Amino acid sequence: MKAIADTGLLVALVREQDQYHDWAVEIAGQITWPALSCEAVLAETAYHLRSSERVLGMVQDRLVRIAFDCNAHLGHLHDLAARYADRHPDLADLCLIRMSELYPEHVIVTVDSDFRVYRRNKREAMPLLCPPRK
Repeated sequence: MKAIADTGLLVALVREQDQYHDWAVEIAGQITWPALSCEAVLAETAYHLRSSERVLGMVQDRLVRIAFDCNAHLGHLHDLAARYADRHPDLADLCLIRMSELYPEHVIVTVDSDFRVYRRNKREAMPLLCPPRK
């Protein structure tokens, strides 16, 4: 499966004690690597892992491919930020919504339940892969 990786997936893959680790490892076997992502997700991942080196290694080892230029999509990102202002989306979420529009055949792999509410192209649900709800 072609995937767009969110922070939760990347953190859970690395951190064995993460509550989603087993799920992430299972999903990793279903993903066609490299997964696409963006610099905002990588920055969040580095923050949560407290290691830029680990995240840069993911890119260098072709686990993740940076496939988004924030500057080229500022207008779209601004529109999305205004549309979802009540949910307080972070930059990574906005970038992933836009990436889903650009790569419609890719599934967003996330642990973030807000993606069930977000829509690409204003009204279209995005294909998601999330851990089972508890």
